[in-house]
Amino acid sequence: MSDLRRARLYFVTDAATPSDLLRAALDGGVDMIQLRDPAASDDEMLAAAERFRSACDEHGALFWVNDRPDLALATGADGVHVGQDDMAVEEARTGELLVGLSTHSAEQFDAGLRSGADQLSVGPVWETPTKPGRPAVGVEYVRHAAAAAPGFPWFAIGGIDTSNVAQVVEAGASRIVVVRAIRDAADPRAAAAALTEALDRRPVGAAQ
Repeated sequence: MSDLRRARLYFVTDAATPSDLLRAALDGGVDMIQLRDPAASDDEMLAAAERFRSACDEHGALFWVNDRPDLALATGADGVHVGQDDMAVEEARTGELLVGLSTHSAEQFDAGLRSGADQLSVGPVWETPTKPGRPAVGVEYVRHAAAAAPGFPWFAIGGIDTSNVAQVVEAGASRIVVVRAIRDAADPRAAAAALTEALDRRPVGAAQ
């Protein structure tokens, strides 16, 4: 849990992500990576997870798998992340796995705090093509999370990049999740470093 509480920058990406991009992101300040690829086969996920685990180990970062506790265990992941429409937190908690839970409203966030989840995501703050059809919740939801649980590991997510990260930091976020901001960047290391620098303006878990 101590590594999770220190985590600031969480990168979610797919099985096709090359190892050099993973390492560039980690060099730039990413300290958690999630393997999320609903279209990939189990064999593809297992092969990718080996690369993800290796890169994370080299940098002392946490490795997560989306939705699948069985694959998380099989690949030696540190945690599994589930959504509101997936299995319950207690069902996902297998062995020593950490469990993350997506939340999209103040009610879901408050329930997530009671669920036993080890970390929560808060969003999407802005609409994002990685979650088609999911309406944006805006920075007010970030403010709710900051006020409700300043010391708990929660991460703002959804359309966050270097152009708007200051807005979620000002709203009280000290941790964020990104996808395209690093995956699609011309220089993933520089993008991660810029995001980390923005987060450094707010100590982890600081109250508003």
